[in-house]
Amino acid sequence: MIYKMNTSKDIALLVLRITFGGLMLVNHGWGKLMSLISGGPIEFLDPIGLGPAVSLSLAVLAEVVCSALVVLGFYTRVAMIPLIATMAVAVFSVHWSDPFKDKESALIYLGAFVAIALLGAGRFAIDGLRASKKIVINAGDK
Repeated sequence: MIYKMNTSKDIALLVLRITFGGLMLVNHGWGKLMSLISGGPIEFLDPIGLGPAVSLSLAVLAEVVCSALVVLGFYTRVAMIPLIATMAVAVFSVHWSDPFKDKESALIYLGAFVAIALLGAGRFAIDGLRASKKIVINAGDK
């Protein structure tokens, strides 16, 4: 019974990682990456006061690189830090005075990313494979 519950949890985490990481990468990060590498003028909000180019670069790092890491389940909890920070800035700075429907998407991503950060990547992830190899190696050492 415990094995089945853990398998269900691991499958749920896989679905969450692929869904939210993939949607963030494709629907939000990819367009920002194309804007960054296009060579054109950078028109991007600067909610943290570092300049539009730096803000865009940080958003691309989170929404493309970290999202890809989340989908793969590689250093998932570390990758969650920039994603959570980006969504927190989106909710509490960029969209703070907007109607709720305009910040709903960022809130949903924020909630999903916090949940994944707390639960970890699960067994069906590169992190999970690395963890299971450590257990096997440690068991063989005794």
